[in-house]
Amino acid sequence: MPTMTVELRSIPDTQAAVGWAGDHTIVVDRPEGKAGGMGLGFNGGQLLGLAIGGCMCNDLHYVAHEMGIRLASIRVAVEVSFEGAPLLATGAVMKVDVTSLDTNADIAGLLKRAKETSTVANSIARGVPVEMVQG
Repeated sequence: MPTMTVELRSIPDTQAAVGWAGDHTIVVDRPEGKAGGMGLGFNGGQLLGLAIGGCMCNDLHYVAHEMGIRLASIRVAVEVSFEGAPLLATGAVMKVDVTSLDTNADIAGLLKRAKETSTVANSIARGVPVEMVQG
């Protein structure tokens, strides 16, 4: 079973954190003025939307490759809805626009297969458990 690890550490002189996986980094913060946030990076809700949409972008490329479709462009917009206290994500809507260099490409089939195989979207939809341990 494959696993993936990311790490986060606080950034000195801020209340933000830097996260990394391998050679890639991202800054996580709250909006400026919210609980000490300085607006230096994405908040958790934005990262959730980026995870959903970013995974879909990759899945579209994977599936297009498998189907022999040459993509010209991909555009994904994700709207995540939140409710309650504590604030919880209650749903997400992805608007996906794909154009192909192949005029006869099966774009509907591509979108269907990408949705069926999307790691992040399917994990969230199935309610992936999250455990927290100290240390």
